[in-house]
Amino acid sequence: MAPAASKKYTIDLTEGPLLKKILAFAIPMMLSSILQSLYNAADIIVVGRFAGPQPLAAVGATGAVIALFVNLFIALSVGTSVTVSVAIGARDHARIHRLVHTSIALALLCGVGITITGMVGAEWMLSLLDTPADILPMATKYMRIYFAGSIFSMLYNFGGAVLRAAGDSRRPLYFLAIAGLLNVGLNLIFVICLGMDADGVALATAISQCLSALLVMITLMRMPGDCHFSLRHMRFYRRETLDVLKTGLPAGLQSVVFNFSNSIIQKAINSFDTLAIAGNTAAGNLDGFVYTGMYAMHTTAVTAAGQNVGAKKFRSLNKIIGICLLLVTLIGIVLGGLLLLFAEPLLSLYLPDTPEAIKFGVLRMSITTATYFLCGWMDTLVGVSRGMGNTLLPMIVSVVGVCGIRLGWVYTVFAAYHDLRVLYLSYTASWAVTALLQLLLCLWIKHRLIRRVWETTPQAERSTIS
Repeated sequence: MAPAASKKYTIDLTEGPLLKKILAFAIPMMLSSILQSLYNAADIIVVGRFAGPQPLAAVGATGAVIALFVNLFIALSVGTSVTVSVAIGARDHARIHRLVHTSIALALLCGVGITITGMVGAEWMLSLLDTPADILPMATKYMRIYFAGSIFSMLYNFGGAVLRAAGDSRRPLYFLAIAGLLNVGLNLIFVICLGMDADGVALATAISQCLSALLVMITLMRMPGDCHFSLRHMRFYRRETLDVLKTGLPAGLQSVVFNFSNSIIQKAINSFDTLAIAGNTAAGNLDGFVYTGMYAMHTTAVTAAGQNVGAKKFRSLNKIIGICLLLVTLIGIVLGGLLLLFAEPLLSLYLPDTPEAIKFGVLRMSITTATYFLCGWMDTLVGVSRGMGNTLLPMIVSVVGVCGIRLGWVYTVFAAYHDLRVLYLSYTASWAVTALLQLLLCLWIKHRLIRRVWETTPQAERSTIS
């Protein structure tokens, strides 16, 4: 491992027993993701229990739009994860330094862009999704406050990407736990004590994101070695900027198209009544526990593959694929099974005394939660491909597979059978088909990568390839 990070926190995924090290890296990542979902759930629960179904529906109606913009730029941090991981594996210390400072500059630029776009265009974007008139003002207010904290969200995500690329998945977990506790406390104060509704949880989220960003930046500024961040060195280094964008933009574009397709589905859900929207919001939030738990394996796969590609240890790639797929399957089945087992009491936390809305939530979970492990396969395989330096082809396959199927489904099958059960089946179909395509693509990318490196390496140096 490069001297870019403290040995106490970092894990070298190129040496030693791979399963043990992947678990040591992935578990804090998974806990971080689940904690994030818990704090998001706290937002929804506080609104649903203490403000009512209308504010809950207002928060849910903003989800697709917020994800469309925020996830675009968060996905750009994949470029930081991949490029820094490969540079660390290759022990290219000067390049690590330039990538770190370029990434933080990008985070600031992205945060400003999201804030301006979201605050100016909130009402217009929500109107495009046919957000019901009775919740539109509340949803607009929530969205504007949420976007005001985007700069802090970007700093946390890009800074956290640097730490994870160096093998440190523990400190981002600690920071998220601290910020999340603040978020929950502020939710209770703003909504219960001060009588706020959706705007209260948005303000709590923005403040807690500020804290998590501050903690990450302090860590980077105190970090010894190559990953140390200094304000005076922050700039857009040309080559590193292009490399981060080249790697991250396909992931960002994939996120945009994914969330565009989800926006179309949200628009279809908005064609039902407020209780259906509220039930879908609560169930989607519970689904988030499974998704974020599984997505930890995507980040793990990016880092593990990137470090081993940088170190030219290609034999480890098959083990990485097998271990990550096994673990993501276990996570999806165990978490999904637990949520299904306790679906009604869990939904009642969000939707007290609203049995009709709970029925809508159970309907969604019986389809999406039960098959979510397929989404985990898809994302994990994309992570391996990205770690190997190819982000364009996985993006194309995901866009065609996921978005093509979902959009086609909405405008054909769902149009013919206007039923929520039919609509939710579009998720399962898109995950299954795309996961298979991503597996075939991942194996092909690995074969091409090994062949290209072998052919371009002088014969005297081929002994360094394993």
